[in-house]
Order: sequence, then C-alpha cells, then structure tokens
Amino acid sequence: MDLQKIYANRFIETELPAKNKIWKVLCDDFFSKFVPETSTVVDIGAGYCEFINNIVSEKKIAIDLNPDVKKFAASDVTVINESCMAMNSLSDNSVDIVFMSNFLEHLLNKQQVFETLSEANRILKIDGKLLILQPNIRFLANNYWDFFDHHTPLSDRSLVEVLKSLDMEIVKCYPRFLPYTTKSKLPKGTIFIKLYLHMPWIWFLFGKQTFIVAKVNK
Repeated sequence: MDLQKIYANRFIETELPAKNKIWKVLCDDFFSKFVPETSTVVDIGAGYCEFINNIVSEKKIAIDLNPDVKKFAASDVTVINESCMAMNSLSDNSVDIVFMSNFLEHLLNKQQVFETLSEANRILKIDGKLLILQPNIRFLANNYWDFFDHHTPLSDRSLVEVLKSLDMEIVKCYPRFLPYTTKSKLPKGTIFIKLYLHMPWIWFLFGKQTFIVAKVNK
C-alpha cells in the first residue's frame, strides 16, 4: 500500500495554510491549557506538523516514519524518523507532553496501539501528560471506515481502559470533542472555531472525536 499516494490525494498541500490557521486556534485556545510553555513536547505521527508547529513549548520533537515530514516541520522542531513503537532516540522519563492526533486508528492492530501507548508512557516524566485526539468509533459506526488506511477501531472507553492498564490517571475525557474531519460542513473561519471551542454544549451535537488527557503515575 502506497501511503504517500493515498495521503497526497487526501491532503492537498494547497489546503495546508487553511488547516494551519485552524490548528493555531486549536493550540492557542484549547491545547495550550495542557501544555506549559516550558515543556518538552513530542508529537507522535506528526504528519504535516500542524500541532507541533503551532503549540508553544520550549522543545519540540516530531516522530514520524515518513521522511517528508521534515519538509513541513518548522525550524524549531526536531524531526525523528522512528517507529512509534520503538522511539530509541528518546530516553526514559525525558519529556513532559506526548501528543497524538488521528493516529492510532492507522496502526494495524490493538497490540501495536498498546505498544505505542507503552512507549509514550516510558518516555514521559512523572506527572507528564499524554494527550490523545482520536476518532471515536462509538459515534462513527459508518464513516470510520471511509478511509482505506483505518485499521483499528477505538472509542473513548477502550482508550481509557488501556491507559488505566498502564497505570495512567485519566485527567480529562471528552467522548465528543471535534468533528470527524476538517472537510465537515461546519464553518471553518477562525472566529467559528473559537466559538466552537468555548461552547462545550455544542460538542455533543457535532463532536465525533474523543479527546483524552492521561497523567503518568510511576
């Protein structure tokens, strides 16, 4: 399977500036609440680096097997082309925040999901936080499989269960947070994104992705 061709057709590079504007609002108005500016942040499956480029932190690391990620990473982002299941360049207890967005569903099975979460747990410091933004199969029974490279179905409940099995504390769990994709029919202007983030009651109507914050207790 040629993922580069699939992604090239799915994500048109001319759309990136608009997506970056969305992610800047998401980072400034929401994700920054969980990421102190002094943090070392690791973005697993960084892709086009929308999160890691826009979050404010002292040290930024993008993990992705795709060598093209370096083209999209900002100058203050260190790109490491390693497997999410074996981040050998990163030491135990060395980072403050691990983030992953729309990534775990692309792994081939739940064993790989478990190994990825275990690696995230390993590199996080005590009281470090794992932030997961993830399509929620509970609310996407039909649309979850519209993407050819989606392999593993996950819900907020299954993620909470596996994180607890790793002795992680669930700090926040929003079963419904963002819409499924940026291609949804909802308005995408920054003012509408800001309004959406500040009106949690509307997440119940349009949210198809879960957002979970888990803390390391070692």
